[in-house]
Parts: sequence; C-alpha cells; structure tokens
Amino acid sequence: MNTITINGEEYVKKSDIQAHEEAETFEGLPYVMVRTYSAGVFAGYLESREGKEVKLRKARRIWRWAGAASLSELATKGTNNPKECKFPCEVESVELIEAIEIIPITKEAQQSIQEVPVWTMN
Repeated sequence: MNTITINGEEYVKKSDIQAHEEAETFEGLPYVMVRTYSAGVFAGYLESREGKEVKLRKARRIWRWAGAASLSELATKGTNNPKECKFPCEVESVELIEAIEIIPITKEAQQSIQEVPVWTMN
C-alpha cells in the first residue's frame, strides 16, 4: 500500500483501500447481525424492524464465536477460526423483541458465517 505524508500526517490512496462488498440478499432482504438485550446474537435476513422488534428470515444464532475480536469484526471479516464457533442450525424465521444493535454483514463475512458447521449437542 502506497502512502504519502503531508504536514506530518500519513495518507493512503483511496484506490488502495479495500472496499467491503455488501452481502448477498434473500428476496431483496439484507443480511445482518442483530444483538439483543437478552436472547443473544443472530445472523439472518432482515424482514422487518419496528422499534426494538426485529424479524429475521433464515437466521442462525451466534451462540459462541472465535476468530474475531468483536461482533463488528465478525460482521465485517467473518471468522478465521470456524472450528471453534458454535452456530446452531438455521431457523426459517425468528422474532427478536429487544434488539439493541443491527450490523450490516459483508459478503466476505456472510460466506464465513454460513460455512461454519452446524453445532449440535449430538
């Protein structure tokens, strides 16, 4: 990456910054990560939001993640340690009552999250 220093500040050319592609949609619905007050974290397609109530389609609970420092990094870059993640099976839909954060997921992170094997107790 090429940089230039002007008045002691280092700058990077805009063309050198890697842009993150938006995740694939499902029936026009964006793929997002939702953190709730008490039900945990979910990744899925945002069907609706009204106040703190959110409905997701094709959602997976993000029960435990590894390979990302935060949910923001998980939503942007995905996981670099999928074997240590515990994401149960996908459900067709889920209504979350106390959503406190909705993070758009990038295409790279979407692929990473969807490739984590389904975690079960068996």
